[in-house]
Amino acid sequence: MTIIGGGIVGIATALRLQQTCPGLDILVLEKEDRLAAHQTGRNSGVIHAGIYYAPGSLKAEFCRRGLEATIAFCREHGLPYEQCGKLLVATTGQDMTRMDALYTRATQNGLSLVRMDRAALREAEPNITGLGALLSPRTGIVGYTAVTQKMSELFVAGGGEIRYGEEVVDLREGANDVAIRLAGGPEFKTRHLIACAGLRADRLAAMCGVGGDFAIVPFKGEYYRLAARHDHVVKHLIYPVPDPDLPFLGIHLTRMIGGYVTVGPNAVLSMARENYGKLGFDAGDVKDMLGFPGFWKTLYANLRSGLDEMANSAFRSRYLKACQRYFPALELADLQPHPPGIRAQAVMRDGTLVHDFLIRETSRTIHICNAPSPAATSAMPIADHIVGLAAKAFALKGA
Repeated sequence: MTIIGGGIVGIATALRLQQTCPGLDILVLEKEDRLAAHQTGRNSGVIHAGIYYAPGSLKAEFCRRGLEATIAFCREHGLPYEQCGKLLVATTGQDMTRMDALYTRATQNGLSLVRMDRAALREAEPNITGLGALLSPRTGIVGYTAVTQKMSELFVAGGGEIRYGEEVVDLREGANDVAIRLAGGPEFKTRHLIACAGLRADRLAAMCGVGGDFAIVPFKGEYYRLAARHDHVVKHLIYPVPDPDLPFLGIHLTRMIGGYVTVGPNAVLSMARENYGKLGFDAGDVKDMLGFPGFWKTLYANLRSGLDEMANSAFRSRYLKACQRYFPALELADLQPHPPGIRAQAVMRDGTLVHDFLIRETSRTIHICNAPSPAATSAMPIADHIVGLAAKAFALKGA
């Protein structure tokens, strides 16, 4: 069995597969020189509770289960985490109306939120301004790179193998195996394959005949680290009430496991899938994006918000203004550099965004085609689901 991808979903899947099918030879291929190099290691580190997701969706189910599984894993292995809770802060009358809808959705997803008026919000968070808030007490924070690293140690100790610097450039599925060609290396064959390729998921899926109707459109999320004087400015995670017409959650204040606070991310269309520079550009990535009809339809449908995000990215003062909606004391000098991330968002040919996790299968392969947030929180339930699919499709012994 070969697994492509050394992010948290790939490593969680490898470990779960090993635990479920003792004796199965499992190889993980990671094209970087380390694990968690992209989405896993470049996010807010939030253990989500599952407030936003459509009832009955994979995201809603896996996120709810994933919170419990992530915390249990951290406790078992002595990894730092904290359930500091999250406040969704309303700053306008429209936000208050949207907050009611969020409360209803959270209830449908089996979550208990606490309504807070202006006075209760001020008591809970004296530095935050708003008309009211919803408290998600179970939301937490963790270092997902550390979680991934611990999973990999368990996997290797159990006899698994991880190869670094191995970029897959071609897949060909035959009747009895899957041929894998690596960049600058020989072709080899595996009986079955699971692709957890994140930002390159669409390309690997297309190689196996289950892509083409969707593409990964990369969105860069830019963060700032707040000046050290703000390390203890909030007790909770502070989120705006999201606009239901937009696919992202908005700029938020996040307490980090390292003891500091970040603000972000925005969501700017990226001209490269894995280049994190301010002007990062990859000709192949741009060509693929421009050649996909769904990209243009998505661009047109979200033109106004996209231009706003670009302006926030270009002008730090605009970014600051978005933060000052609920944290008015923040100053421009407080926004200090912090590594950005790039979100792999699947878009269909008709321009619709894929809002749920998307998993596709062939007779010998399984592809995780869309796994943006809350995939890190949901990694272990996703792994359970994938292993269940693999056990049935591949007739694995011991499963």
